[in-house]
Amino acid sequence: MSVTVRVPAKVNAQLGVGGLRADGFHDLANVFFAVALADEVTATPGEGVTLSCEGPDAHVVPLDDSNLAARAARLLAAHHGLADPGVHLHITKAIPVAGGMAGGSADGAAALVACDALWGLDTPLPVLLELAAELGSDVPFALLGGVALGRGRGEILEPLPVAGTFHWVFAVADGGLSTPAVFRECDRLRSEAGTGFTDTDVPTPDADPALLAALADGDPVALADALANDLQAAALSLRPALADTLRAGTDAGALAALVSGSGPTCAFLTKDAETAAHVAAALRASGTCRTAHATHGPVPGAVVRTG
Repeated sequence: MSVTVRVPAKVNAQLGVGGLRADGFHDLANVFFAVALADEVTATPGEGVTLSCEGPDAHVVPLDDSNLAARAARLLAAHHGLADPGVHLHITKAIPVAGGMAGGSADGAAALVACDALWGLDTPLPVLLELAAELGSDVPFALLGGVALGRGRGEILEPLPVAGTFHWVFAVADGGLSTPAVFRECDRLRSEAGTGFTDTDVPTPDADPALLAALADGDPVALADALANDLQAAALSLRPALADTLRAGTDAGALAALVSGSGPTCAFLTKDAETAAHVAAALRASGTCRTAHATHGPVPGAVVRTG
């Protein structure tokens, strides 16, 4: 018996970053948007918790307990008092590794769902969401999918209304960017600018009403005008070449471009699927990225694949 779960990547349509808190985190206003670029995690019975991986960047995916998929399996087992969880998790990667699209978090969410089904636990969704939040700030959204506003560290989710389908292109960079390093650079840039960088200096962010209205109306032009990422300046400071990637996508006809999350993947919103395909081809030919994928969303979160 095996269970395969498909889980989407995310893009942050808005990533508002508050000041540094005493606990080392930042309050966020994080508008998550799930897209059809997806990983799959297959759970089969095994001895202990073991991992394997295939696909682009598979060689840099850790196959030990530092992988969120393994941690998810152990956490779920511990919650239910299973002394010997016994599972092999095979990850089929399509989401870029360390690319700002929550690929590791997605795999953690998929492992929760796959192990829950394999072991016949029928864990209620609210409990899975609590376990997901223990694993990481982006893991709960990977369970839900769709579009949602994340508050706190991003783990407190409010589903958002959205109409129609939006078309995106993602340009994958060579190498990754460390999310903690990007947040530290954001703090450094704020300090350097004299605005302060702690939560007493920087107001708690909130979702942009114009962005929420654009999503609810299914209006890609209005959404393009409202896209925002408070970490973009930090990502560009650490990886200046990303500016060339952003320019190449907009020159090819994208409505808007931004760094996805903490980067270094760059996201481009387009008016339709045909334009997305054209922008992806132009980016691949530009020499400014390793590859580019046209996709769409929103899509559901982690789901058991049937058939």
